[in-house]
Amino acid sequence: MEVMEQMMAAGLVLVLLGGSLWWLRRRGMAAFSLPRRGGGRRMECIERLPLGPGHTLHLVRVGDRELLLASSPSGCSVVEAVR
Repeated sequence: MEVMEQMMAAGLVLVLLGGSLWWLRRRGMAAFSLPRRGGGRRMECIERLPLGPGHTLHLVRVGDRELLLASSPSGCSVVEAVR
């Protein structure tokens, strides 16, 4: 009986950690990426900054260029091209 209680407690902790991570990622306060195989990626999201509901700034690297993009419910636009 004691083993079942310990397993349930460990499961509850994992569920709470997963829920916290999901909530933090939705708010833009936590980000992680798993290592991927192959280095053939030409486009990469460097950073994301939520400004409000539906409004976000994205710093994106495409090849050797970096772009600052603004996204909103009405669309997406390039704010500045770096390099």
